[in-house]
Amino acid sequence: MALIETQEAARRLARAISSDLALYNEDKIAEGVRNDTLFDVMEEEIQEGRDLYQSRVAPELLGRNLYDRAIIDLLVRSKAHVESSMW
Repeated sequence: MALIETQEAARRLARAISSDLALYNEDKIAEGVRNDTLFDVMEEEIQEGRDLYQSRVAPELLGRNLYDRAIIDLLVRSKAHVESSMW
């Protein structure tokens, strides 16, 4: 399979992976946001997604932090309604 070489395609992949994490781990994410332990409780899943992302995207795009931004957008910001000391 060819590597993704455009920023837009890499962003779409990052958002798709993050969206799947959010969909299949909703309760775990809410707990992590509530207790300010999101990156601890989701460490394994986030790393698995990162590994997939890195295996599919050209190395020159990896430094743009598109995956990390998607994680913040879809896992953290989507749970802004959850009571937390983070906000």
